[in-house]
Amino acid sequence: MNMITSSSLVFSFLFCLMVSMLLLPLPSHGADPDPLQDFCVADLSASTSVNGFPCKPVSKTTSDDFFFDGLSKEGNTSNPLGANLTAGNVLAFPGLNTLGISMNRIDFAPGGINPPHSHPRASESGVVIEGKLLVGFVTTNNVFYSKVLSAGQMFVIPKGLVHFQLNVGEGKALAFTAFNSQLPGAVVLPLTLFASTPSIPDQVLTKALRVDKDVINTIRSKFGF
Repeated sequence: MNMITSSSLVFSFLFCLMVSMLLLPLPSHGADPDPLQDFCVADLSASTSVNGFPCKPVSKTTSDDFFFDGLSKEGNTSNPLGANLTAGNVLAFPGLNTLGISMNRIDFAPGGINPPHSHPRASESGVVIEGKLLVGFVTTNNVFYSKVLSAGQMFVIPKGLVHFQLNVGEGKALAFTAFNSQLPGAVVLPLTLFASTPSIPDQVLTKALRVDKDVINTIRSKFGF
């Protein structure tokens, strides 16, 4: 085999390899990226960097950085929604930084609701601890799935889908939810549409929702706008 033929074969191999890499689906993360160290307790005094906070120096890390009692206290449900969410994400529990997990506690008064919302960065699983909750979500094809759950029963919400929980029992209700992100984020639809800063233009909302401007103003007034 001469040098020209050998070079041609090498070039052909490399070309095929490059084409294969372009055609094959690229790997993707279903959650926050995996950490590259044992832990990275968040330094919340620093500015947020890509996918997390800078690490607190190991020399200043203590046992308390890995324990959080914020979800042990019942939330105040004396509000128009009749519900209270206590977040256990990296902003409240710095030890979660880079670990790709977090939890929330949700307390419900009778009739209380965790309004329709979505989590752009995480799937959600939850378990009802007390009471009876109607849990539902809507797919991107506008199919609605729901079920009434009681204590000990679990639910899952696929990443990014709009969902809610409503207390349909006679007494209080309590649920704990878990996420595959240290900071899942929340897009609460009523607030997004009617309480943004600055406001979404009236002509957008009236046309999208097919209602008069007076209806938009009435809804906005419920949120203090």
